[in-house]
Amino acid sequence: MAHDALSELTHPGTLRVGINLGNILLVTGTGAQGEPEGVAPDMAAALAERLGVAVSYLTYATPGEVADAGERDEWDIALIAVEPKRAEKIAFSVPYVEIEATYLVPADSPLQAIADVDRPGVRIAVSDRAAYDLYLSRTLKHAELHRAKGLAGAFALFVTEKLDALAGLVPALLENARSLPGSRVLDGRYTSVLQAIGTKPQNTALKADVEQFLAEVKESGMVAGLIEKHGVKGKLQVSSGA
Repeated sequence: MAHDALSELTHPGTLRVGINLGNILLVTGTGAQGEPEGVAPDMAAALAERLGVAVSYLTYATPGEVADAGERDEWDIALIAVEPKRAEKIAFSVPYVEIEATYLVPADSPLQAIADVDRPGVRIAVSDRAAYDLYLSRTLKHAELHRAKGLAGAFALFVTEKLDALAGLVPALLENARSLPGSRVLDGRYTSVLQAIGTKPQNTALKADVEQFLAEVKESGMVAGLIEKHGVKGKLQVSSGA
């Protein structure tokens, strides 16, 4: 790892890491000191070890809050989904994992396929500023998005307001479906959410080291091992994207 990357850290000797607690697949618990545990924190810790520095986690409730914190120089790297709007202010690495996104619809819904959802009058609950919210905001032509904070908030909005669909990540929607008899997760996907490591655009040396690190840990099987270790095998896929 290059010495230049270390000089780009705001606090010498420490890699400050922005973590999105809202992604329950990448952050699956907390440790004895309250530190986040899961694939994303472990990835960050491995990168810090490779750089030869300590790791410090800065946690946020939503990915939007992680992105905002970058503008306040609160982190050196952030582990959130790649998204064009975010990429205006964050330099993203190649993705390391991906998660399919689709819809949950209530019992007796006439919506049978993803293509059925984008119609006039269809109301969709979504987690505000999640990667799939930003994607749907760009691509939907007719349906209306109704936003709430976080996955739990979006599910509550979907149920209480009797909305037509809930947008989300497949594994989370399958969990939601278990608590809503008769509801269905639509087959297929409208997008895959690509999870990556973001850096500040000016920190080109750090970004180069992040890219080298990711190439090595994907090739070595470390990412697949972390997915298995944290019990999210079958829910997260190692990304082949470049």
